[in-house]
Amino acid sequence: MTTPVPFRSFNDKFECNDDGNFTFSSTEQKRIEAMLFENYNSLVLEPFEATGDEDASQLTVLRQRHTAYLLRYLKNCPPSYSTLDASRSWMCYWSVNALKILDAEIPKETVDNIITFLKACEHPDGGYGGGPGQLAHLAPTYATVMCLASLQTEEALKSINRETLHNFLKKSKDASGGFAMHEGGEVDMRSAYCALATCEIVGLPIAEISEGVAEWIISCQTYEGGFGGEPHTEAHGGYTYCAVASLVLLNRFRLVDVDSLLRWATRRQMKYEGGFQGRTNKLVDGCYSFWQGAIFPLLDGEMEREGRSLEKGLFEAKMLEEYILVGCQSLHGGFKDKPDKPVDLYHTCYVLGGLSIAQKYSMARDGKILGGDVNMLCEINPVFNITVASEQFAKEFFTSH
Repeated sequence: MTTPVPFRSFNDKFECNDDGNFTFSSTEQKRIEAMLFENYNSLVLEPFEATGDEDASQLTVLRQRHTAYLLRYLKNCPPSYSTLDASRSWMCYWSVNALKILDAEIPKETVDNIITFLKACEHPDGGYGGGPGQLAHLAPTYATVMCLASLQTEEALKSINRETLHNFLKKSKDASGGFAMHEGGEVDMRSAYCALATCEIVGLPIAEISEGVAEWIISCQTYEGGFGGEPHTEAHGGYTYCAVASLVLLNRFRLVDVDSLLRWATRRQMKYEGGFQGRTNKLVDGCYSFWQGAIFPLLDGEMEREGRSLEKGLFEAKMLEEYILVGCQSLHGGFKDKPDKPVDLYHTCYVLGGLSIAQKYSMARDGKILGGDVNMLCEINPVFNITVASEQFAKEFFTSH
């Protein structure tokens, strides 16, 4: 059969083979592979067979539909989102960051409403809660600050009380070297990253909260090479991203067992699907397009400083683009975990972040991206997961204020 420019994903030689000893996991793996091939067939193969035109495939980033979905949810979420009452600041961040990656315009009224709402989430003693009147917590503090930075207005950044925020970050420091998510809360890799990234983006002195942090992070690197959420736990994509980004912020990446980390991270990209799994022997998930995908540009930067850069790159960027546009994009707007899952704000944000990273890799290596220039997204800074433009705006603002 004549085919368009060959995809690297969805190759039958990489289909799951459990040698007849099927388990729930292998059955699910086969089911996902079948769904992805069905999507690939309808979006790529059938249009090509009908026209003979390689450009006939329907792998276009549906900007207007994604933008409409995100703006609609910024105004009014369905009842199913009521369980996320403690994550309302996260919902603002996921939506705004995704819109900025899409280079979409956010109406001024919406921007003003977001600033007002997030100010209501600020705790009197510093930091932010997930909603108005809730306790200060490092995770929604990170989400709030990154959302305000992403709005790219002076009004948004002026709303941040850096003095009380600094006090909150210092109070969150734990004797172990890590950070507590909230007063009396858990100490894990997320809290370390949220504290350090927040501190850095608003121009606060990171040295005042960094004692013992790098050593605590390194104690979480596992025998596999990735990082767990705390010492002696399983390596996980989200925690590994937080660990690597934190060490980059601290300028202490040299402490990492890099070869072990590289082995683990590169093996998380699925041979058939092209996307990433979060842990060993788990299924593909669109959100790891960012959590795992963002590790590689951070590794690239650190390895270049050591004179160890690789021309071909550390992961198959084109395969990640293929998985996202074939398996994660909804034709009605929004992105999802995998083909049979519903869209949500979380996956829309992190899938778009992963696609932006993959596109930058593809452009650097091949000079083109999947679907052509019409699909080009705004570049993100992988340390903060906001656009480069948003990061630069925030840095310039806080440098001069």
